[in-house]
Amino acid sequence: MERLEYDEFRALFRSNRRAWHLELRDTYNVEGEDEPFDRFLRGEPDSFEWLREWLDFVSTVTSAGTLIQRVRVVTEPHADYTRFGFVVAPLAIKAGEDIRYLPRRDTADIEFPQEDLWLFDDDTLVWSVFSEDGRTGGFAREHDRGLTAHCRTVRDQVWARATPYAEYVH
Repeated sequence: MERLEYDEFRALFRSNRRAWHLELRDTYNVEGEDEPFDRFLRGEPDSFEWLREWLDFVSTVTSAGTLIQRVRVVTEPHADYTRFGFVVAPLAIKAGEDIRYLPRRDTADIEFPQEDLWLFDDDTLVWSVFSEDGRTGGFAREHDRGLTAHCRTVRDQVWARATPYAEYVH
């Protein structure tokens, strides 16, 4: 594996036609979301300025022709963080992401990798890397062709079963 700087990770969106993201955790503990998540739990409104950079980036790369797709594998009943994601998702969708959900109960036959991932086109696998407590993270490019092929299979299985946001939440 090769650690990627954030700018290197972002460059992959510009040099590929498809960026597919798999999220496997029901809860994330990312520092940049602490305050927004706490506001959500208290039922307070959010300006979502903390998300603006990502939304602008998504809008730019999708307007240039890159397809960004995300599947969240979720446990039902939903964790608080998953419900928080339901509030944030429409903003990312409006910016250009295609976000879908797959209940964990429907995935027993899928051999998931150990960690969240990004698959760019069919041949570039990037792991999401988190510290033990989930507070810090980053990205690492995987060079093992076998793992990349396996994740391509997982992508195809998951994407075929996942339900678009608008259908899943209503």
